[in-house]
Amino acid sequence: MHTAVTQATVWGVPQCNRYRCAVPLGSLGRNKSGRHRPPAKEQDEILPDEELSSYLAALAPETTDAETTTGNSFGNAQVYQLRLQLMANEQLKELAAERRTSPQALATEWVMQRLEWEARQRGM
Repeated sequence: MHTAVTQATVWGVPQCNRYRCAVPLGSLGRNKSGRHRPPAKEQDEILPDEELSSYLAALAPETTDAETTTGNSFGNAQVYQLRLQLMANEQLKELAAERRTSPQALATEWVMQRLEWEARQRGM
């Protein structure tokens, strides 16, 4: 049987071509296609788990309507992150618990009081 010889390889040595046409490589031994997510149409077909939703709702803390409303209830408010040292953070939590409020609400109240005080000092 006569086999064709391919062009010289990178090393300059002729190599025998066993196939007369291009051969697809396939997955090279892999079982999966490599996709991590199912296609979009499969995601649309997935229904929410009602039992899980009700379980999570039962575990969620009770909130008031003011905490869960959406829209422009805060106007042009901006969110700032506040990084405190560990001891200051613990002190803030303790003071907030004594006053039956959240640490965030207490810190906001203090900042607003300080801004009012600064405005009075400047005569604004």
